[in-house]
Amino acid sequence: MEIRKASRKDAGNLAALFNHVEDSGYMLFNPGERKATAKQMEKQLEQIEKNPPSIVLVSASGNELNGYLILLGNQMGRTRHSAKIVIGIHEMDRGKGIGTKLFQKMEEHARTNEIRRLELSVIANNALALSLYRKMGFEKEGVKRESLFFDGKYHDEYFLSKLL
Repeated sequence: MEIRKASRKDAGNLAALFNHVEDSGYMLFNPGERKATAKQMEKQLEQIEKNPPSIVLVSASGNELNGYLILLGNQMGRTRHSAKIVIGIHEMDRGKGIGTKLFQKMEEHARTNEIRRLELSVIANNALALSLYRKMGFEKEGVKRESLFFDGKYHDEYFLSKLL
């Protein structure tokens, strides 16, 4: 397994991974609600390349992608030091250290680009993700109470951050 920067030729596999992860029920979209295509992913990668603090990292085993981490940097003067994170790991590969490796590589990139504050949000009942985020040094800053509705009930969303 290698952790590397995503390239445009990864667009198709990355779109498939996005769709798989979003169908897990642990993302902010309902399963099937948003379907990524290779073309959309290629455009997204192109846009991210134009914003130097931002990066898309992937975990790859040969031609297969089993994880991604997107770091979205900010160009605004007062918040240039902060970035948002989106991470997803293929269901069959969770709990195998991929998330840890993606975060480690992302932090190298963040430090090189003078990013000091990392932010993410997570559904409150996603215990596996919360465990990873705590392990990587993230702390809960707030709760967006009953911000999501699925499975017939309301769910909280946690906001977490880490200072480098």
